[in-house]
Amino acid sequence: MATVYLAADLKHHRKVALKVLKPELAAVVGAERFLAEITVTANLQHPNILPLYDSGTADSFLFYVMPYVEGESLRDRLDREHQLPVDDAVRIATNLAEALDYAHRHGVIHRDIKPANVLLLDGKPVISDFGIALAVGTAGGGRLTETGLSLGTPHYMSPEQATGDAHVGPATDIYALGCVLYEMLVGEPPYVGSSAQAVLGKIIQGAPVSTTEMRKSVPQNVDAAIRKALEKVPADRFRGAGDFAKALGDGGFRHGEAVTLAAARGYWNRLTVGFAALVAAAVAVAVWPRSEPVGPASIFEVTLSDGAAFANTTTTPVVAISRDGSRFAFNGTVRGVAGIYVRDVGELTVRQVRGAEGGSMPKFSPDGSSILFLDQTSGVRLRRVPSNGGAAVTVADSVNVLGASLGDDDQVVFSRGRALWRVSAEGGSPSLVAQPDSARGHLAYGWPHVLPGRKAALITLFKGAISLDNAELGVVSLADGEVTELGVPGTNPVYAQSGHVLFAGADGTINALPFSLRRLRVTGAAVPVLEGVYVRPEGAADFALSETGTLIYASGSVGAAEAEFVWVTRSGEASPVSAGETFTPALTPTPSWRLSPDGSRIAFDQGRDGDVDIWTKEVPDGPMSRLTFSERWEYRPNWTPDGLSITFAARPRVTTDSSMVLTQRADGTAQAELTYNGLMAEGLWSPDRRWLVLRPAAFTGSEDARIRDIMALRPGVDSVATPLIATAQFVEQGPAISGDGRWLAYSSDEAGGSQIFVRPFPNVNDGKWQISTDGGIEPVWAHNNRELFFVNPSTREVEAAEFTTTGNTFRRERITKMFTIPTTFLLATGGNSRSYGVAPDDERFLMARRYGAEDAASSVIVVQNFFEKLRAGAGK
Repeated sequence: MATVYLAADLKHHRKVALKVLKPELAAVVGAERFLAEITVTANLQHPNILPLYDSGTADSFLFYVMPYVEGESLRDRLDREHQLPVDDAVRIATNLAEALDYAHRHGVIHRDIKPANVLLLDGKPVISDFGIALAVGTAGGGRLTETGLSLGTPHYMSPEQATGDAHVGPATDIYALGCVLYEMLVGEPPYVGSSAQAVLGKIIQGAPVSTTEMRKSVPQNVDAAIRKALEKVPADRFRGAGDFAKALGDGGFRHGEAVTLAAARGYWNRLTVGFAALVAAAVAVAVWPRSEPVGPASIFEVTLSDGAAFANTTTTPVVAISRDGSRFAFNGTVRGVAGIYVRDVGELTVRQVRGAEGGSMPKFSPDGSSILFLDQTSGVRLRRVPSNGGAAVTVADSVNVLGASLGDDDQVVFSRGRALWRVSAEGGSPSLVAQPDSARGHLAYGWPHVLPGRKAALITLFKGAISLDNAELGVVSLADGEVTELGVPGTNPVYAQSGHVLFAGADGTINALPFSLRRLRVTGAAVPVLEGVYVRPEGAADFALSETGTLIYASGSVGAAEAEFVWVTRSGEASPVSAGETFTPALTPTPSWRLSPDGSRIAFDQGRDGDVDIWTKEVPDGPMSRLTFSERWEYRPNWTPDGLSITFAARPRVTTDSSMVLTQRADGTAQAELTYNGLMAEGLWSPDRRWLVLRPAAFTGSEDARIRDIMALRPGVDSVATPLIATAQFVEQGPAISGDGRWLAYSSDEAGGSQIFVRPFPNVNDGKWQISTDGGIEPVWAHNNRELFFVNPSTREVEAAEFTTTGNTFRRERITKMFTIPTTFLLATGGNSRSYGVAPDDERFLMARRYGAEDAASSVIVVQNFFEKLRAGAGK
């Protein structure tokens, strides 16, 4: 219901938890009614109830303030220990029951008792958010249901809550506390299922449960108290929470007869289809399921969270799942904020992983405590961050987007250049695992998956250009780098505990291949088991599998291969440049496009049939024309100042250890001329064409490729490029020269994350000014010589920095945030390219968006007990 901030109470010199009600909920509830209802909870004074310090409204936001508790929640402890000692569980439940009894006698019902709302302060349980659900529910009235919002967490809802009864009383809290105590003793709530509908159906009609059936050490009186608390009819439960507490301490307490687990399962299996449909209609939002006893495979859809959507990436997968299946991660946006997000089992909302802002390609560590991710905000690096958020550490620099995998020994196998490397998860100097064997036609290795035992890894090997048409499965020995071809076309292999290799096909199918882990050999034919998975042209497939048999995947609606050019105004309104006209963005290297100085033509790189070539287009409705036809890859075009020619980088298709910069007339009437022969990935001219500014390529596997600098030379004067802006440990990229030729803008990570800097040009050592403060990449100068545009890589916002100059002094005046780049738009990788151009009037921006992808996908498909599906249909 709220976003929680750690805040400083300046008046009382203490830390507090500042909770801001979600805007859509606040709009329904209303400020006056919410604040009037919440004051009831302010008078609750009990040692096991977290007090309410303050509440109010600020700039239309509703907030309330509670103490900051240093420690953990009961949810955290259960995730770590699974089951608690019986004495501890009973003590915690007794304290909570006494707190509920006190609140109920003061007329306050919590309505959302769950482990996440119980904080452990020096081992003492304290209930948080007391009465907040009541305040929201009472203040919002019937309008709450109309919005699709739901109060309560399905696994702990009472039957009366599950059936939508708005009038709930103390018995509801008693029921939820019974669920919490059951989970503390057994390890999971009393009723679990593959969807919210299944859970609520069991709550309403499921047979009684018994803790002693699951754990013999639970005393009979405790089991009896739980069964009474979980009665379907509120009147059959304890008259008050105080009676629940007494029963937990009374060794002679008994209630009804315990039932066996087998009988309980049989009762649930007799539920009618009609009743299941009724429950499905009553549930407003899907929840991520808890695991349940092995049974038939089930498949269903889960919404990520309110306002959340997958990133629309062309290169990297967007989903990951922890090994125990307790949480999944994705990279995307929530209300426009880009980053990596995690959703825990049983929770309705996602949380951003702080420290991984703007990250992609998440991978959980074996124990789930950290997440490996691709950081493209400054160069392309592998980084690791605690899964609950924190400071990220760099694991490896100069990686590419062809995947990484964490083994049980905390060793990371990743792709750099076109080879496979290995490095400690703590970082350090990587060691080479395997270089592609050109004699066998191997061009590149990618998408590694370390197998159990840590001796080998599944890989995708590319024979020819990096594309799905050339992808095959292989195994690499991590000891000697020997690669064995499995002889099966496919990509993104993952090992399943059922004895299969799952892999993606170009048609969006997930296939299962019987595989011997001991002999590292295929033992049968591949069988398709799922379809509709989004598979990217470079081999990334959006699926992930836990060791417990839960598979998740994103459907083919996540993105589209084709894109269209669009104009975007300063306010973010987009319209096609030429309606219905599309192009295929080059994926390796990162796609890029440039607008000619007069705004009449677009130069862009386009990938087709394994080639990358330079194309041009006349604006608005002129044709697209191919400019280059060589066997090389040509990419990163930049117009010459007169608009007659295009300078671009080129390199052979089959190697990454050489490249050059060429210039060719834009009308195609002459051959390309060599401009600079060296390992460069981009070249751009100063307005007077006296200087050529270069950015070195960083796609080789050498250690020298870790550092990106900005180079320059004077054609006809200098024979070799020399460093213009170079540091020993930081990444400088995205050079842009102002229209008057006096200033050079670029991005650097010297201040932490990437920021925009400006220096005089060409005398760059005469001054330096930092322009951005919250992050910046892709600087582009306005034609008016008064503004510098750039992109915030974390928020995807395009910002304009106004400036003034006096002599050799540059002064930034103010920064204006103009619009957020939608998730359906292409965003350059790591700031080493550019996602937009600026029209001569400085009022429109040339960008590209996925064709036919109006909205980014916002749900994930979940398959539970997937191993059963494999055993039934894939030969095991």
